[in-house]
Amino acid sequence: MLHPAQRTAPKIELHVHLEGTLRPALLAEFTGDGPPAPGPPYAFTDLYGFIEIWNRVTACLRGPEQYRRALLAYAAEAAGHGAVYLEPIVDAEERLGGPAAWADVLAACCDAAAEARERHGVEIGLTPQVCRGHDVEVAEEAARVATRFAGRGVVGFGLSGAEGRFPTLPYAGVARIARDGGLPFVPHAGEAAGPAAVREVLAMGAVRIRHGVRAVEDPRLVDELAAAGTVLDVTPTSNVRLGAAAPDRPHPLTVLTAAGVRCSISTDDPAIFDVTLAGEYAVAARLGVDAATAYASGLAGALCADVTRDRLAALGRRAYGPAAPVPRTAAEPGDQAGVPGR
Repeated sequence: MLHPAQRTAPKIELHVHLEGTLRPALLAEFTGDGPPAPGPPYAFTDLYGFIEIWNRVTACLRGPEQYRRALLAYAAEAAGHGAVYLEPIVDAEERLGGPAAWADVLAACCDAAAEARERHGVEIGLTPQVCRGHDVEVAEEAARVATRFAGRGVVGFGLSGAEGRFPTLPYAGVARIARDGGLPFVPHAGEAAGPAAVREVLAMGAVRIRHGVRAVEDPRLVDELAAAGTVLDVTPTSNVRLGAAAPDRPHPLTVLTAAGVRCSISTDDPAIFDVTLAGEYAVAARLGVDAATAYASGLAGALCADVTRDRLAALGRRAYGPAAPVPRTAAEPGDQAGVPGR
C-alpha cells in the first residue's frame, strides 16, 4: 500500500493515452452495456494482443463530448495521485470520421484541459498523434489539423504503432508538418523494435521519445542519449507486460538511469494495465529512480510554456528540496512549448 505522501507528492506524466484511461464505470456509460470482453483485468501476451484489446476498449469513444469527459475524468484521477502536469495522447482515429471531425475532438479536449486546470489544478498539454500504418496523406492532414491548435492547448505531435510491422520513414513528412506548425515531434519508438528504431526517429527530429527502452540493446546509443539529454518516457509496468523489458534481465529503467539517461515515469494506458500514476512512481522507486529524479526528468521533457515550467520547478523544489536548474531539453520553445518548438 502506498504511503499518503507517496500518493500526493507532485508528479509529471508525459505518456498516457487518453483512450486507455477509461475506468470500468465510465466505459460502461459510454458503451451502454459495461466493459467489453474480456473486461478488466485484460488478458494479452504481447504488444499485438494488447493493441487488439486497446482497439476494442477505445472504440466507444466517438465524439467530442466523450473525449471531454474522458479527459476530465483522468485529470481528476491523476490529480488524486499528485499529478501537476500531464501530456495526454489523443489518437487521430479513422472511426472519428476524418480530419474535420477530429478537429472537433481536439477542440473539446482543449476546452477540457482548461476546465481541468481550474477544477483540479492540473496543467495539461495535449499531444495528438497518428499511428504507423495509417494512410500517409491522411496522417499529414491530421498533423495540419493539430497545428491549428498550437498555443491553444496542443503542445506536440506524435507517431505510435508497432514499429515491427509498419515502417516509420514514410511519416517523415508528418513530423515536418508538425514541426513547421510549431509542434515538436514526440514519437513512440524502441518498444516493438530495437535501437535502429530509436535512431530512426531521432534522425526525423524527435525531441523526446516515448518508450525508447530497447535502446539498452546498444550501449553506444545509450551513451548518446545520455550525452544529448534526450528524455525517454518510461512506463515500467507496460514495458514488462508488453515484452519491452525482458523478465530475466534488469528493467531497462534501471540500466538507462544508471547510464545517465533522463527517464520520465508514466502509466501508458492505466485502465488497461490496471495501474495508477502513484503506483508507477512507486515501481520506479523500487527500480532505483526516486520521485525527485522522475519529476526532474519529467520537467526536462515537458513541452510546456516557460511560465508553466517555472511554476512546476518551484513545486518540485518545495516538495523535493533545492536542485540544480533543469535544462529545457525537449522543445526549446522559448515561449509556449509547441510554438517555436499506438
